[in-house]
Amino acid sequence: MKKVIFILSIAAFTLTSCGSKKKIAELEAKNKEIQDLLNTATVKLNTCLTERDALAHQIDFLKKNNSDLINNMGNLTTLSSKGAENLEKSLESLKEKDLKITRLQDALTKKDSVTLALVTSLKSSVGISDPDIQVNVEKGVVFISIADKLLFKSGSYVVSDRAKEVLAKVAKVVNSKPDFECMVEGHTDNVPYKSNGVLLDNWDLSVKRSTSIIRVLQELNVNPKQLIAAGRSEFIPLVDNNSAENRSINRRTRIVVLPKIDQFYDMIEKEMKNMAAKQ
Repeated sequence: MKKVIFILSIAAFTLTSCGSKKKIAELEAKNKEIQDLLNTATVKLNTCLTERDALAHQIDFLKKNNSDLINNMGNLTTLSSKGAENLEKSLESLKEKDLKITRLQDALTKKDSVTLALVTSLKSSVGISDPDIQVNVEKGVVFISIADKLLFKSGSYVVSDRAKEVLAKVAKVVNSKPDFECMVEGHTDNVPYKSNGVLLDNWDLSVKRSTSIIRVLQELNVNPKQLIAAGRSEFIPLVDNNSAENRSINRRTRIVVLPKIDQFYDMIEKEMKNMAAKQ
């Protein structure tokens, strides 16, 4: 009977790991899709700026032509019909380009504002002065990296009391953002983990540490629907694992906060489609 229970436990653990990996893959694919869309929007924005400058030069040229016609005819109250028509069309086109540029800039600014507000909130809550806690932004995603010495004892996945104090501050920020997702990544060094019959290797240890952190966050009233467990083992080191100090740096837990900014990108995508339809 014990053997059957053990086999069922291993199977359940394997299925949970597969589900987490699938969720991580989906999130990474979604993040890449959003980043590609942002890059495309930036290219469109630069094109609009160039076209606006060209139209401004055209308007100056038409104004000069009209001025020359007025001087030649000696009549300051008369514009050539053709010149006035061209000038009016150019002004309308420039106004339309300015409107599109403004909409794109507003969408990008809102996205940056959400990220900046989150980082500011996290830094003030978690404590930027602590060298073992780092908060930074990469490609619009907020990362909180916490050294393992604040979270676990060596080779353990039991969360320390000091860690619970730090996680309570993180939970406070996440709870204020119910539309955000929070992925907890466990990272180890390259020292092989000695199997204890339950955990086999650094993969198991990194995932177990992730789920331990998630349980603490859930106890702190973070909605479990916002939480994602992930283990990265030893394969994404910050520095080479060639010294005790460096291995200590690589042993960490990274909390990835993913703001749902789809509405801003939807605005960009809609405007880009409108621009493409009119070209």
